[in-house]
Amino acid sequence: MRIGQVIGKVTMSVREPAFTAARWLLVNPLEAEQLNTACDIEPGLTRFPSLVVYDKLGAGASDIVGFVEGAEATAPFDGPTPVDAITVAIFDQIDHHPFPPEDDDD
Repeated sequence: MRIGQVIGKVTMSVREPAFTAARWLLVNPLEAEQLNTACDIEPGLTRFPSLVVYDKLGAGASDIVGFVEGAEATAPFDGPTPVDAITVAIFDQIDHHPFPPEDDDD
């Protein structure tokens, strides 16, 4: 799972029938140093490219979401579905405490 911030939504004129009652969001993945302040940051871009993510959870603008890509993104569907990324969580708060670097003196 990766964590990103919703920075927009996608509007399509033609919809695949498998995608009923959901929408597509533009999500920008967050960098590790942004995780503790993620729920307080303004929408913006990071060095990671933004991607289009299928959303059936109801995430909105500026929300922080967890998303998966690839084969994991197709798991919720019964049959083959043309999706590459899907939201799996909407975060209210994130507490990120990375481990200190290990000494290589051993």
